[in-house]
Amino acid sequence: MNLNRPLRIGTRGSLLALTQSGWVRDRLAEAGYPGELVVIKTTGDRIQDRPLHEIGGKGLFLKEIEEALLREEIDLAVHSLKDMPAELPAGLRIGAVPERADPRDVLIPRDPSVKTLEDLPLGSCVGTGSTRRRAQLARLRPDLTFVEIRGNVDTRLRKVREGVDGMSATLLAAAGLARLGLDVPEAIALSPEQMLPAVGQGSLALEARVDAFELEQALLSIHHTPTATCAAAERAFLERLEGDCTTPIAAYAVTEGADIHMSGLVCGKDGNPWFADSFRSPQAYARRAGGALAEALLRKGAGAVLGVTNA
Repeated sequence: MNLNRPLRIGTRGSLLALTQSGWVRDRLAEAGYPGELVVIKTTGDRIQDRPLHEIGGKGLFLKEIEEALLREEIDLAVHSLKDMPAELPAGLRIGAVPERADPRDVLIPRDPSVKTLEDLPLGSCVGTGSTRRRAQLARLRPDLTFVEIRGNVDTRLRKVREGVDGMSATLLAAAGLARLGLDVPEAIALSPEQMLPAVGQGSLALEARVDAFELEQALLSIHHTPTATCAAAERAFLERLEGDCTTPIAAYAVTEGADIHMSGLVCGKDGNPWFADSFRSPQAYARRAGGALAEALLRKGAGAVLGVTNA
């Protein structure tokens, strides 16, 4: 690879993806590594009329980009870390993880007078395509009903504001709203105690080929070690559980001094059964912490929900 030319940075074509990838391009350029965006349309972008869990999951937002990376048509790819499966294709790696943005989910009510989750009227309909969000919300508010919603951030905001399909609210990632610079005054941030985030939520990942050694300095210029440490723990949790988007799985790790503290969740699609626990360990053992927390949930019986063995 010739670093005398701009880096070719692969990205999806949605406004959020372009904004995120543009931010990465600008940070790399500031460090002396100019780049250009290469837009690649993915299967997940093309199929918008079916739930993700019916067509193969969030990995469909990566497939074509990863194939371009393996063919050396691009040098790097920028993804939302929460979209990345625990296992990557042979020949690829996560080369850098920038500093994490707000990991929380936010509730967007149609009625701006609603100020808390408890304020949503009895029996309200919430639009979400996420089994994780639906399950946790159902446990907090068993009276709520749900409808599938797909599309970019602007589309989802418009649908809830127009009450499409009877929706009274939807859920979005706080990081996405912030990166788009959207002012959504009615947004209600849900704490991790209320709504445990998806693995990697709020974080970006720069994917590269395993043999792209000449990119190391560029990758290090944007890498944030505390975020990467938490991401490693969360992804180890996901890997041990062999999780995908069909089962509600959530995990959130934070660094506290020399330690890492992590919370994890596996549950049924309506929030029942419910398996949750937390784990603390030295940061140096972040991946072990994620695996240990997964094992703790499996011992509690989470394997029955996941269909994996307690081995």
